[in-house]
Amino acid sequence: MRTAGPGPFLLASLTATVGLLATYLFFVRTTTGQYIDESALVESVALYGAAGKATLRFLDMMPALSVVAAAVALGYAAIFRGRWFAALVAVAAAAGANITTQVLKADLLTRPFRGVETLTENSLPSGHTTLAASAAAAVFLVASPRWRPFLAFVGSTFAVASGASTLVNQWHRPADVVAAFLVVAAFMAPAGWLVMRVGWRWNAWDGPGAHWASSHAWLALPVVGGMVAAAGAAVALVRIAPLAGQEASTTNYFWAGCALIVITGYLLGVGAAWLFAGAARRR
Repeated sequence: MRTAGPGPFLLASLTATVGLLATYLFFVRTTTGQYIDESALVESVALYGAAGKATLRFLDMMPALSVVAAAVALGYAAIFRGRWFAALVAVAAAAGANITTQVLKADLLTRPFRGVETLTENSLPSGHTTLAASAAAAVFLVASPRWRPFLAFVGSTFAVASGASTLVNQWHRPADVVAAFLVVAAFMAPAGWLVMRVGWRWNAWDGPGAHWASSHAWLALPVVGGMVAAAGAAVALVRIAPLAGQEASTTNYFWAGCALIVITGYLLGVGAAWLFAGAARRR
């Protein structure tokens, strides 16, 4: 058998879709979810300053940076590596993710009033984050297997930084960013199976560790980053737990929201690297 069947890829897409629905139902449709999400957005004001100005410049450059980087990588893969089909599939999946994000945000998903003072307009999923994550995922799809672990780490880091920047600048709530990650994953997983099936000849490698870009370190780094974020989230959540004599939260919701972004982004990156590594053909 040359390539893995579609089952794992379709399951990954379905899992991402269910995660997207769960994120929306909890963080947008419930009072508790709205309060947590909105509190993180409100508390981000306390962090705005030099960091906010820096992330704002990054956000201003991010659309052009994402498009240019993806175009260069896809063009190189198509022209010099002959991976035309993979490039077309990657572009189609990225376009589908971005169009779906805009349709969901503007036309399908609503934000009901649940007693939480906030803007009534729905902002889930984040368009900026979808663009960054889909550009990174498109590059990941057209790369050879030995480069995918490295690109999974770099791409997920770029997506996480983009998403966190929208929170620092009060553009989006944490759930908006998480939802954007899941939209991209839902589209890129089945697209990945098509790339692996049609491009089975070049989707071959010598296994992890045979090249510096496929080193286990590129999977270990996001795992460690996710664990650190989880520990930070735990500390933040303990501080805002309803305990006697506790002071009101000032930035705890914000840091918990950032941790959720980091955990989700890196978890999806590691999952993608693991899924595609298992499906690639061994030489």
